[in-house]
Amino acid sequence: MDHAEAHIEATGHSRLRAYYELTKPGIAGYVMITAGVSAFVASGGDVALAMALHVMVGTGLATAGALSLNQWVERELDAVMVRTRGRPLPTGRVSPMAALAFGTVLLMGGLVWLALAVGALPALLTAASGLMYHGVYTPLKRHSFVATLAGAIPGALPMLIGWTAVTGVVDAGGLAMFAIGYLWQLPHVLGLAWMLRDDYARVGFKLVPPGGAKAIGWMMIVSTAVLLPVSWVPAALDYVGTPYTVGATLIGLAFLGTAVAAARDLTEATARRVFFASLLYHPVLLGLMLFDTFRL
Repeated sequence: MDHAEAHIEATGHSRLRAYYELTKPGIAGYVMITAGVSAFVASGGDVALAMALHVMVGTGLATAGALSLNQWVERELDAVMVRTRGRPLPTGRVSPMAALAFGTVLLMGGLVWLALAVGALPALLTAASGLMYHGVYTPLKRHSFVATLAGAIPGALPMLIGWTAVTGVVDAGGLAMFAIGYLWQLPHVLGLAWMLRDDYARVGFKLVPPGGAKAIGWMMIVSTAVLLPVSWVPAALDYVGTPYTVGATLIGLAFLGTAVAAARDLTEATARRVFFASLLYHPVLLGLMLFDTFRL
């Protein structure tokens, strides 16, 4: 391979990586997992492999598309913030038109995939998630802290999407999974908002509530405190049993403890502890659900 061919190959790999980055693969991949776990629990561990894969692939494609479109919408703001300056659009590795087309194809492809392979209700919920994300959360970020509360809705909907793919209805179990996903996200995004408050201020994002540190501390406590009994609902509905309940209680109390410590003295360090506690809490909770569903 001569120098010119090596350069072309390297350029091609760089371009593919840029499109891969546009999808925020870590977030999209985790969304796929949450939807799959929710479908598995809803089925009592009896979901067909093909159904689970369809749910995960369709949700993952739509999520990747929505995340790509978000970077297209906020490309000028991303160029200002330190955290986002290296993204594909601000660095010019992907053109705005290419990002728009790429995100649209992924989002529409995911919706069509879900509609044809899984059903109309999961596809409609996925479409509603995209509309909420782009039509409410994204524009609201520059106007009100309410954006944080609104943004947790599309973040929690994959749990309901996976559930309805199996049940075909929005029932108590699905709403419990949605509520767990919603309440878990609040301390997660609040901790992030405090850590990145200076970066957000550069572009006018109002993601820190009026009252600042004190308000964030109380919201962290309330959301994690309410999350604890809500996490017991799947057991009350007999989808999981005692091992899950015990585990959910222990990790819920630990999560609440980090929130209380942060509320007493909200610093970048204590906010980061809550943020990382949230990154541990939810996957561990999903793991407990899987284990207990297998057991039952």
